Amino acid sequence: MSQDSATATEAARKLTGRRRREVVAVLLFSGGPIFESSIPLSVFGIDRQDAGVPRYRLLVCGGEEGPLRTTGGLELSTPYGLEAISRAGTVVVPAWRSITSPPPAEALDALRRAHEEGARIVGLCTGAFVLAAAGLLDGRPATTHWMYAPTLAKRYPSVHVDPRELFVDDGDVLTSAGTAAGIDLCLHIVRTDHGTEAAGALARRLVVPPRRSGGQERYLDRSLPEEIGSDPLAEVVAWALEHLHEQFDVETLAARAYMSRRTFDRRFRSLTGSAPLQWLITQRVLQAQRLLETSDYSVDEVAGRCGFRSPVALRGHFRRQLGSSPAAYRAAYRARRPQGGAMESVNSVMETTVPAQGTASTRRAAGAASTGPAPVTAAAGSGGPLEHFAGVSDAYVPGRPALPGQRSAP
Repeated sequence: MSQDSATATEAARKLTGRRRREVVAVLLFSGGPIFESSIPLSVFGIDRQDAGVPRYRLLVCGGEEGPLRTTGGLELSTPYGLEAISRAGTVVVPAWRSITSPPPAEALDALRRAHEEGARIVGLCTGAFVLAAAGLLDGRPATTHWMYAPTLAKRYPSVHVDPRELFVDDGDVLTSAGTAAGIDLCLHIVRTDHGTEAAGALARRLVVPPRRSGGQERYLDRSLPEEIGSDPLAEVVAWALEHLHEQFDVETLAARAYMSRRTFDRRFRSLTGSAPLQWLITQRVLQAQRLLETSDYSVDEVAGRCGFRSPVALRGHFRRQLGSSPAAYRAAYRARRPQGGAMESVNSVMETTVPAQGTASTRRAAGAASTGPAPVTAAAGSGGPLEHFAGVSDAYVPGRPALPGQRSAP
């Protein structure tokens, strides 16, 4: 029995009262986006037993008084209210209407009670904010849409937010990134409950990959959240962005902020949801992408203009983040550019022409379990020990191997 199956079995034994794992409650709120809301309804609410997909029983519950207004001004009425959650062994919050407003207290109480009674709680995209508001993500790894990850990390500092993952399975609490990642997580739940064949059959019906490799990294907008603009660290961040062509490390940034390295790391993470070292490396790689797209500099020259000590350092970080060498990235970009807008086509180029086996997520998928944060002993781009560890996440270290695009915990 795999650890995933063992975890699922152990969680199932904890279910109390009338709760059954195959009963799935989907919690809807007014103002929620209809696409995200429809994902669990389609996965768990349609009988596909003829295709070899075991049946779930779906309970669509209103998290507040209806009718619920959703995308495009549509009004929905749900067949059940919060009381129906008491029968569910799996509770899904597809999305939350606004990351700045608090969810209804009654809904949070229902989620806490369900979790205490052994139910599996799932937050898709901004649904993670509802789980966090209920206290269900405290001390746990989680993800959400990359655009909202910094806000989640800042508002709930006890949550280990990793904006790079497509979804995170922490046993009885699971979260996913944006829209398509919600499908990935729902397929993972079916795979956990009923095996690979059932998940594969469902994926074929939905016409989606049964498992996607990689994470959110290729979609990330590398800019910082607007909230940092009023923070004292904004000046240090601006200086770093203006001096990426120079060789400096996080110790330099901490000194400019008049902080110890430890304090600087903590403050930076609370603002951005990312460790300063990883952010700095990411910014250097992003600058390299720009130069490869817009200039004729050689790879050696690009490395020097982005603060990397050597082309070897650039190639290592570039491949870890994008799954491609700088030269292959430039060739693929230029090959596709005449067919459409430059920035528009870059993602499709990377998806269709560049293998992603070098990314951190797919290395985890190969079965190499992490045992702890990797030691960092050199500056970004130094070509020293850091070059071997820059692709390793220090936001949360799992205790067992993960599936592609997934961070799992024991």
